[in-house]
Amino acid sequence: MAARIDHLVTSGTFALDGGEWDVDNNVWIVGDDTEAIVIDAAHDADAIEAALNGRTLRAIVCTHAHNDHIDAAPALAAATGAPVLLHPDDLPLWKHTHPDRAPDGELADGQELEIAGTTLRVLHTPGHAPGAVCLYAPGLGTVFTGDTLFQGGPGATGRSFSHFPTIVESIRDRLLTLPPETTVRTGHGDSTSIGTEAPHLDEWIARGH
Repeated sequence: MAARIDHLVTSGTFALDGGEWDVDNNVWIVGDDTEAIVIDAAHDADAIEAALNGRTLRAIVCTHAHNDHIDAAPALAAATGAPVLLHPDDLPLWKHTHPDRAPDGELADGQELEIAGTTLRVLHTPGHAPGAVCLYAPGLGTVFTGDTLFQGGPGATGRSFSHFPTIVESIRDRLLTLPPETTVRTGHGDSTSIGTEAPHLDEWIARGH
């Protein structure tokens, strides 16, 4: 059976630099009827485990370490035995949320994760966070962008550990070079496509945020 993409929305709080905001997060599950990986274990480990419906969880992949994307990761790992994977450049952010529990493994640019006959390629896309990554699945015609690219532009860069010129470079060099029909599945909100977003790069740069 071919891999499929399941989608779950969980709700909670994003906290950074002394502020807190209510947020809805996209949790993506890629796999088949027997095994899966979770991309961004946000807010509700029980709901994510229920969505797995008995499948073996092979990995919990973190697109970055803002608390709203990783807060449920240790609990989900404890419940399933799956390792938590994070790019090492985001360890300082991770420690804000989980000071006593390190990730189980590292993500690296160009690394390939295999699940249910599908390959997910890790693209290091810093800017929103130093260790932000996207996961490109050419066989599924999709890229999971976390908070790097949204419908309408780049992720936020107005807080600690973020940098606008860097996120623009990441999007231009790593994402907009993907096939235009590639579906962009984001960390929050609606999906879009590379072809929809690519023409607006100059507008984003002019806007500067």
